[in-house]
Formats: sequence, C-alpha cells, structure tokens
Amino acid sequence: MIPSLRVVSGTLFYPRGGSAYVARALARGLAARETVDLTLLSGSRRDRGDLSDARAFYAGLDVHEVDFTRALATADPVGAPAPEPGTAPLQPSYEDRGGAVDRIFAGLDGAAYKEQVLAWSRELQAVDAGSADVLHLHHLTPLHEAAARVAPGVPVVTHLHGTELLMLEAIAAGELASPHAAAWRRRLCRWASDSERLIVAPGNRRRAMRLLGLERRRFADLPNGFDPVAFRPLEVNRRAVWRRVLVEAPRGWAPGEEPGSITYGEQVLDTIARGPVILFVGRFTSVKRLPLLLECFAAAKARMAGDATLILVGGHPGEWEGEHPADAIARLGLDDALLAGWHDQSELPELLAAADLLVLPSARESFGQVLVEAMACGVAPVAAASLGPAHIIDDGRTGWLFDIDDADALTRALVHAVDDGVERRRRAAAAEQEALERFTWPAVAGRLERILRSTATSVPDRADVPDSV
Repeated sequence: MIPSLRVVSGTLFYPRGGSAYVARALARGLAARETVDLTLLSGSRRDRGDLSDARAFYAGLDVHEVDFTRALATADPVGAPAPEPGTAPLQPSYEDRGGAVDRIFAGLDGAAYKEQVLAWSRELQAVDAGSADVLHLHHLTPLHEAAARVAPGVPVVTHLHGTELLMLEAIAAGELASPHAAAWRRRLCRWASDSERLIVAPGNRRRAMRLLGLERRRFADLPNGFDPVAFRPLEVNRRAVWRRVLVEAPRGWAPGEEPGSITYGEQVLDTIARGPVILFVGRFTSVKRLPLLLECFAAAKARMAGDATLILVGGHPGEWEGEHPADAIARLGLDDALLAGWHDQSELPELLAAADLLVLPSARESFGQVLVEAMACGVAPVAAASLGPAHIIDDGRTGWLFDIDDADALTRALVHAVDDGVERRRRAAAAEQEALERFTWPAVAGRLERILRSTATSVPDRADVPDSV
C-alpha cells in the first residue's frame, strides 16, 4: 500500500491570473488522489468578490486563507506589519505597474521584506508546515524564506509560472532602477537553489537555467492541463451568450472605472452574427501585446473577404500596463473590437463555444493555459511562437503560429483563419484531439504527485542557511 503523502502547497498571491487557476487545478487534482493529504495556503482579498477571495476561489479544498484586506487600509499595504493571525502585508507584484498598490518585488526595501517573511512564517506554522513531507510552493517569493525558518527539514518543490522570470530578465536588462533590485535577484536565485526540484512548463527549462544559474537535472517539465469534463465542445446559443455577457450583465471596464462601465446595445449582436468571433483571454499586461493585436485586427479587416469580431475577455479589474485596450480601440476606430471584462475560468467553456478562434499574441508566454482549454473545446488557436505556445501548437495542423511581435505574420494568420472556414474547422478538430491526448489535469496531477513523492523520499543532506531579515 502506498503511504499517504502530506503536502503543504502555498501561494503568496491572492487569486488572479493564470497561475491561480493552475494552482487550484493542481491542488484539486492532488487532493482527489487517495494517496495525498493536501493543505493549500493562499493570499486572499475579501474586497473584490469571490474571484479574489481564496475561501471561495479554492472552495472544496483544505485552504488556509491569508487575508490582505487589513493591510489595504494602511498607508503602505505591501510593507505593513500584520499582527493578526491569518493576515499579511499585501503581496508585491512581479510587474512594474506605476502607481499600483501592489508594487513590484524589486522595489521593496529590507523592512518591507522582513514584514513579509514574518507574516508568512506565522501562517506556515499555523498549517504545521514542519510536519509536511514536502512543500509545493508556487513562484519564488518570501514564502520560501519563511519555509526555511519554520520547516527547515522539509524539502521544497518550487513551481515556476514565468512571471518571476520576467522580473529577473528586467533586472538583468537594467530596466528596473530600484536600488533593491540586485538584492531581490540574489534572493530569488537562492530560493531556487535551495529548492530540491523546480517545475517548469515545457519550453522554459533553458530560460530558467540561464536566469537562475542552475543545472538541467534540477528541473522537471510539467505542462498545465484542463478539466476534460468542463472543457469540451458545447452547443450554445451564441446570440444569447453574447447578449448576456456584453449587453445584459456587462463587465468591461474603462481605465480607472469599475467593471460594467463599458456597455453595449442590442445592435452589437448583429455585428457579432456577421462573421467568425475571435477571442482573446488574459490579463492586460504589456507582455500580452494587446495593442499589437488590435492594430493587426484593424489591418486584417481591410483584407478579409468577410466580417469578424474580436472580443477581449479578461483584464483583472483596475489592472493594466501600457495603453489600455479601450484607448487602443478608440484610437483605431474599431467598432467590432469589444471588451467583455473578467470572467472566472468556469465560465470560459461557454464563451469558447460561442467563438471560432482563440488568439494569444504574447511575447513571452510561459505556457498558455487558455490555448489548451480552447483546443479542448474545439476552437483553433492563433499564437505567437513563444516558449509554451511553440510546444503546444503544431503550426499548420492544430493552429497558427507566428513569429513574436511580427505584425505582418499575425495579420496574415488572422485573415487566413477567418476567411478559410474549412481549414479553420480542420485545425480545430485536430487541436481537440491533441488536447485530449496530452493535456488533461488528472494526468498532470498524477505526474506532479510522482515528482513530489520522489522528492520527499530522496532528499540529500543540505544545510539551510537563510539570510537575515
């Protein structure tokens, strides 16, 4: 009989973005296995509804919430002391979004770092992390430093999601002027070095090796997956779906305004009905290249034989980098590029079923979770050939790949995908089969358990010497 494996999984971040959905899916997959006893430790915000509240987002799991709401009421949310159990200073960010309350990690001084470590040390003690067989920590964060203090004998498996690598690349390129950037680079590299294994999405190993200075054997490749029950081809009333999402209960938002501040009338449904629907799903960060997508869509429209509509699903409320998509849409005069706002992952199968294409122009996409989900729903993907997408899409067979930031290539791909319905449907069918064969969450969770179990049972002697805080 296989002995039970006690896993404490942790993420410093409140639920938002793709990594939270991955953390949730992996935790559910592990918890469903009879051989795993899992506790999930997570940051949380109670002021933004269920999609940011860890208690609701991770419902059904043994979740220990660490609430940021008290910190948000202070003058310095990221560096505020957190004397109350179950609370912590607000998470920092890997992204340098000027004026954002969750300022970038690389901008935090030693005092703010100390408060982060102290709060998370207390929360790790609250879940008895020291008695775990293995810690499964998402991203490289002060949670690692806290683990070195609270559970120094417990091996750590770090799950890299790519955003921490983006910050390291920005530091290396001299793009972050903070005097604390070098210290944060050293911390991230040390936490990676102290981890027994590091999990990366396919296509990211060499990048991680270079940035973290570690050898190949320390890494394990693990793709993200999809729920084959939820993500599958569905028959939906397209007009009814888009009426609800865009007209009756709109969530699109303008810069500085609340969800629902962008609304559409009934006539927009006639526009959508005239041709294929192209969907983008994701956050409004600069790496996603949304202005490029909108400019290429405008160029493609002039060359398409028919009509098409571009619908942007996402943009975590209040968060964006660079030009906001609403401003780009206005600049380009696009009346058939629409903002649908942020939706939970559970809502995506229906939205994908009401679309014909999924486009992801990201310059550096660590994996591309939504590509796999779209493929599983029988929707052909169009994506930049960066990191994960290049390992997911077979160009010409299961979708379209174009060179990173190549506007002409993206424009051509959009024109071809929209105008050639037969080819679009052929690639969509092949994409669905590929997703079923390679990317289901049960299979991914099984692989993760094997990584965690092998790490827990074969830990070399290693002295843990955390730095002072």
